[in-house]
Amino acid sequence: MKALKTYIIPFVGLKLGKHQFDYQIDNTFFECFEYEEFNDVNIDLHLNLEKKSTLLELNFMAEGTVNVNCDITNEPFGLHIEDEFDLVVKFGSEFNNENDEILILPHGEYEINVAQYIYELIILAIPAKKVHPGVEDGTLKSDILDRLNELNPNTEKEKTDEDIDPRWNNLKKLLTDK
Repeated sequence: MKALKTYIIPFVGLKLGKHQFDYQIDNTFFECFEYEEFNDVNIDLHLNLEKKSTLLELNFMAEGTVNVNCDITNEPFGLHIEDEFDLVVKFGSEFNNENDEILILPHGEYEINVAQYIYELIILAIPAKKVHPGVEDGTLKSDILDRLNELNPNTEKEKTDEDIDPRWNNLKKLLTDK
C-alpha cells in the first residue's frame, strides 16, 4: 500500500482556495487493488480541490486509454475513456461515506485518501460491453469472427436435399399420405 501514499492529500496545510493535483495512472495503481482486467493503463487524472472554510470540493477528471480485451473476439484494443466526478467533503462527528457525492470526515482529520475514488471513477468509466472498433466497422479480420459468422442463426443458407436428414423425409410423407 506504499504506492497509494501518493494519493493522500494533507488538506490541513493548504490555504483557502483552489489547488490542483495531477496523477499519472498506470498498471501499478490497479495492482494495489488487485484488479487485473486491464492489459495496460495510461490515464491522466486531474484533481481540482477547492478548500473552503467549512468544506472541501473535489473535482476528478480522468482521460486516457485502457487496453482491454474485446468481449466478442478477445482481441486486445485501446479503449479511450473520459469521465469526471465531483465529491464534497464535510466535517462532522463521525465518518460517513454512505452518500456517493458527500463524504463526512470526523473533526480533527487532516488528510484524505483519494485512491478509492480514482479507482471507482476509472472502473465505472469502462462500458459494460467492450467491443473492438474493428468489429463495429467490419475491418477486423479474426478467426473467431469468421466462426461466429458461420454459426450465426440469422444467416440464410440454402438447404439442399443432401443437408436434410432423410428421416425427416419419411415424416413428411405422413403429412401427405392421408
